[in-house]
Amino acid sequence: MLEDVRLRRMLMARLKNAGIARIETERSSSALTITLHTAKPGIVIGKGGTSVDQLRDELEKTTGKRVRVTIQEIKKPELSAQLVAENVAAQLEKRIAFRRAIKQSLMKTMRAGAQGVKIRVRGRLGGSEMARVEWNREGRVPLHTLKADIDFGQTEAKTTFGRIGVSAWVYTGNFPTEAPPKPAAAVEEPIDAGIPVGDVPSPLAELVQAAVAPAPVAVETVATPVPVATAEAPAAKPKRATRTTKAASGADGGEAPAPKRATRARATTTDKPAAPKTPRAPRATKKKE
Repeated sequence: MLEDVRLRRMLMARLKNAGIARIETERSSSALTITLHTAKPGIVIGKGGTSVDQLRDELEKTTGKRVRVTIQEIKKPELSAQLVAENVAAQLEKRIAFRRAIKQSLMKTMRAGAQGVKIRVRGRLGGSEMARVEWNREGRVPLHTLKADIDFGQTEAKTTFGRIGVSAWVYTGNFPTEAPPKPAAAVEEPIDAGIPVGDVPSPLAELVQAAVAPAPVAVETVATPVPVATAEAPAAKPKRATRTTKAASGADGGEAPAPKRATRARATTTDKPAAPKTPRAPRATKKKE
C-alpha cells in the first residue's frame, strides 16, 4: 500500500502536464502492471518512446520488479472529474477570477454530453482574509442515488495567498440495471401410447402393440327418461284497493264511509281583561310674548 502511494506521487509529479486522470496498478508475484489514463498520450510516450522507457527504468529501480507500463487515451477529457478540477486549479493559479473559471468549466462539460456537473472551491478566494466556500452546479447531480454514475475528482491550486481546494462531480447517467433476458423454457412434447413423437414406429412394432393392447368392449347405454319438473306459476296477489274503489263500494253496499278524523281547533280566548288606559299629558306650549 505504501509503495503504491509512493509510485502515484512520483508519477503525478513527473507527468504533471500530461493530463493524468487515473492510475491503476496490478501486482503479480514477479511483475507489476501500471495503467495510465491520460488525455495527452503524446507527452507520456515522448519522441520515439524514449519517455516511456525512462519511466519504466525508474519504476523498476524503485520497486525491484519487472514493470509493464500501459497507456490509455481519454477520448473526452471534459467528462473526467479529475481533469475538470485540474483545469479550474490551473486557471486559479494564473490569477483568473474563480467565478469565471467555474463558469467556463461548467459550460465545456455540459457541451461534451454530461447530464450534470458540480464544482466547488474553498479557501482564500480572491485573496480575501477570510476563507470561504463557493460552488456552482449545472444540470442535476444525484449524489444520494446509488445507481447514478458520478465521477469525482479533487486537487489543490497553489496560489501566492495560500492553497485553494477544488472538487468536481460529473454525472454522465445511470449504471445499467436491467437484468439479462432469461432463455425461453423448453416446451415438453406430448407422448402418445408410450411412443415418443420424434421416433417413427416400425410396422413390426405396430403389430406387436395391436396384439398386446386389449380389445375394446362395447358398453350399451340405456337412456332413462328424466322427469321434467314443471314449476307452477305463483298465484297472483290481489291488488290493493284504492280510495276511489273503497268509496264506491261503501255507496253501493250500504257500508258507511269511515268518518274523518276530527281536528282540534285552537282555543282562542276573546275575553281579555281590559286594561284602563292612562290619559296622555298635554303638551306644553310656548307662549308668544
